[in-house]
Formats: sequence, C-alpha cells, structure tokens
Amino acid sequence: MKKLLIATNNPGKFREYKEIFKKLKLPIKLTSLKELKIKEKVEENGKTFKENAVIKARFFSKLSGFPTLSDDAGIEIDYLKGEPGVKSRRWLGYELTDEEIINTALKKLEGVPKRKRSAKLRAVIGLIFPPSKKVYTFEGILKGFVAEKPIKKRVNGYPFRSIFMPSGSKKHLGQLSIIAHRKKAVEKSLPIIKKYLCLI
Repeated sequence: MKKLLIATNNPGKFREYKEIFKKLKLPIKLTSLKELKIKEKVEENGKTFKENAVIKARFFSKLSGFPTLSDDAGIEIDYLKGEPGVKSRRWLGYELTDEEIINTALKKLEGVPKRKRSAKLRAVIGLIFPPSKKVYTFEGILKGFVAEKPIKKRVNGYPFRSIFMPSGSKKHLGQLSIIAHRKKAVEKSLPIIKKYLCLI
C-alpha cells in the first residue's frame, strides 16, 4: 500500500485527513510526522496560504523522502478586510491560544451586524512526490459568517469552528459532522494523487 506523509503536528488535523481519505476509499496509508519521529519545524514565512503550504511540503518531503501532503488554512473575515488570513494563529504578532483567537475575533466584530460578518475558511494543500521537486497546490473554501457568540464545544487546534457558521446552516461548524474546506481541496487533488501513487 502506498504511503503519504501528512505534514502536521496537529493530531486533530491528522485525524481529519484520515477521515477524508477513508471516505475516498483509496488504497493509501497515511503516516504522520510523529510516526516518522520527525521533530524539526519549518518557519512558515510565506505571505499566502499557498506559499506556506509549498514551504512545508518541500521541507518535510526532503526530510522524510516520502510523498507529502501539507496544508495551510485559516479564516478571512470580510469586515476586517480579510484578517486574520494567513496570520490566523499569530494574529496579534505572537502565538495565540485557541481561546485568544476566538476572543480576538469576537472583540473585533463587537456590535457588527450579521449581514456584515461574512467570512470564509480557506485551506490550501501542497503535494509533492519525490524525486520530483514540483509542488502541486489545491484550494478549498467554505463560506459563511462569524456568529456573535461561540458555542461551548471546542475542537483543539480549530478555534474558528466554535464561532463560524457555514452559509445556509443554523449551527456552528463545530456542531456539524462535515469535513469541509480541506476535503474540497483534497477532492481537487485526486487526479494528481492517483497519477503519482500509481492508483490508475
């Protein structure tokens, strides 16, 4: 069975990718940085989600020698002109906790009516298949808006799921059993994955 490295130290994100690939029913075994005992970190200094996804894909593929999938994702709030975007985790210039991110978003939108609270969750995945150095990128977007209040449920590493409501939904993303923007990006990448991992 072909192996694909999911380049993340976030156990929640790794579980999400396992669920995505399970539903796609592909004969691929996902492996993690933890399983490969890779502890090195890479500086995500790109100006866009795409740039960061490429940086991570190249770095961890070179370390591991494995076909590698990386991603960079975050929320873009229209009223805040796209903030926090690529700086979602370091919105205030330092590494924020999930609660700090939730509180910062709600504070910046305090008093803003629902019609102006539109936002989107954006994920860009990067895929590289050694020995090729080319990185393929694919994007997935989920549109919605930022609620006025968070739900009590927290998903570690995914603060926006407690305040983001997808368009047409009356529930927060954290209350829904959907895997959204990352799944969309992976689905777009399937022809490349099947080609390089010899699944077709």
